[in-house]
Amino acid sequence: MGQTIACANQKGGVGKTTTVVNVAAYLAADGARVLVIDLDPQGNATSGLGVERAIDGRSVYDALVDGVPLRDLVVETGVPGLRLVASSIALAGAEVELAGVPQRERRLARLLPPLEAAYDYVFVDCPPSLGLLTVNALTAADAVLVPLQCEYYALEGLSQLIATIHLVRDHLNPALAVNGVVLTMFDARTNLSADVATEVRRHLADAVYDTVVPRSVRLAEAPSHGQSIAQYAPDSRGAAAYRALATELQGRALRDAIGGVA
Repeated sequence: MGQTIACANQKGGVGKTTTVVNVAAYLAADGARVLVIDLDPQGNATSGLGVERAIDGRSVYDALVDGVPLRDLVVETGVPGLRLVASSIALAGAEVELAGVPQRERRLARLLPPLEAAYDYVFVDCPPSLGLLTVNALTAADAVLVPLQCEYYALEGLSQLIATIHLVRDHLNPALAVNGVVLTMFDARTNLSADVATEVRRHLADAVYDTVVPRSVRLAEAPSHGQSIAQYAPDSRGAAAYRALATELQGRALRDAIGGVA
């Protein structure tokens, strides 16, 4: 059985979707069976993988709200071995529609089990908030991956996210682990990036990935072409970083599988 990883940060623009798309693409290139579930109404992971939102009007919204099996919503991407459950703008209203539904926090958790045996990794790209959609992802996941931009304001929200993870552990998903924190948009020309990286490592120690993702024009350009960085600019610094991050994530997943510290 594979691992389900929710990629979450309530702050937008931290490289969350970029991390999901590119790590998933490199894992698939290594032969893993990978599924991305785009739970963000903005649909950036969907378009970043070259897929139109809500193919034939069907998306993850249909699963969460109407109970359509996820396997009926899986579509191919341009990356062999990487599949997607697309987003839809209708997701923006899902939290209101589910407000009065019993066990609304567990909608995704109940939908995932029939798919888990078919994939080595399932990545859930969360919206930039700590609302019901993100709570659904955390309740369904084995672990959470936190991209953190190397800027001061990114640090301010980290404690709130960690508090939410603890609440989910206490009340909804006791097995939820922290896969790790990924430092993104690192600018070697500034002292601020170095200071933030040092501060995060001081507080979170081994939870922080060794790989640091640099600020990169190529990484910013790739989604507009509907491609991963491995397809768009495989020799770029951003590609090298995400290649290394995928390798490191595989190592952590193996460690957790054999009973290592989460």
